[in-house]
Amino acid sequence: MQIFVEFLGWAGTLLILWAYYLVSYKKIDPDSVNYQLMNLIGSVGIGVNVFWKQSWPAVTLEVVWGLIAFWALVRTLKQQ
Repeated sequence: MQIFVEFLGWAGTLLILWAYYLVSYKKIDPDSVNYQLMNLIGSVGIGVNVFWKQSWPAVTLEVVWGLIAFWALVRTLKQQ
């Protein structure tokens, strides 16, 4: 289980960093479904990892990050 939790944490980290790179270099739009999904899925991966390790400040960060991504995704989908 520990290896799976570590994998989720690293995958989530890489996904959020990749999303940030893509937006920073104007490869994708920050209001796109893809960008919001990358942030949401990434925050879940990191969130599982930090919850497992009981790092409560980091859990709080990932919950908030995920909620922001979720509501932005809902808003984006409604506009389409």
